[in-house]
Amino acid sequence: MYPAVATKDPAAVAREVAAIYAVLFPGGDPDFVPRGFAWVVRCFTGGEPGYQPIDAQYHDLEHTMQGALCMARLLAGRTAAGATPVLTQRMFELGILAILLHDTGYLKRTGDDVGTGAKYTVVHVGRSAAFAADFLGRQGFSPTEISCIQSMIYCTGVDAALDRLPFRDELERVVGFALGAADLLGQMAADDYIEKLPVLYAEFAEAAQSEGARGKSVSLFASAADLRQKTPAFWEKFVRPKLDRDFGGIQRYLARPYPDGPNEYMDRIEANIARLRRELA
Repeated sequence: MYPAVATKDPAAVAREVAAIYAVLFPGGDPDFVPRGFAWVVRCFTGGEPGYQPIDAQYHDLEHTMQGALCMARLLAGRTAAGATPVLTQRMFELGILAILLHDTGYLKRTGDDVGTGAKYTVVHVGRSAAFAADFLGRQGFSPTEISCIQSMIYCTGVDAALDRLPFRDELERVVGFALGAADLLGQMAADDYIEKLPVLYAEFAEAAQSEGARGKSVSLFASAADLRQKTPAFWEKFVRPKLDRDFGGIQRYLARPYPDGPNEYMDRIEANIARLRRELA
């Protein structure tokens, strides 16, 4: 079993990710994880000039913490399994920064007072990549590193053309796939995932009124009850195949011990889906 971590507490998640980083890279930068988490907390709580605090209720700071925790664990499991290409310190760092910034596209600029950040659902991936480029450029990251992070962020797009993303090598691709998988796994394995589905629907409903939403997934649900009804199929027909096919089954590295131990994230999701089926019945 993974240690329990309160994902509502960014400091608790940062401590766990820092512990994983220290095991993987004993000679690494001890300030990297605290600095990266401080950046995202600042961005989501209104400390970044020109931006308001996050007001999307589902894609909030906790959602990002869930993904970051899952990704660090996934990359640690992959390293422990001896997978190649071997994870480097810098690629771990860029991957963690990418998932910390992957939903900054929900942030509203100062003066944007209409609705919530959920209205940007259809375009949030591109907005997140643009925000990351601007923010990290001001922190001194190179254009090559920023491009890498942007490609990783694009892996979270529902309809992302993964084969067209400009990854420089296989390791960048693997870490990008880890990010895409962790974004899905972290939220769906949460204890309150079922309870938060109406909140997710509210975001979709707001996004469906936005320009460019026609024909997008946000427009596919008639109500919160409809979203609940369709969630088991979403898991079985979209998420599982995406994990297995598009992301190369990378979730298998969450098994403890690898390869035949229990996979807590997958087990928790299956339990959530089974519970939802019972409630729907």
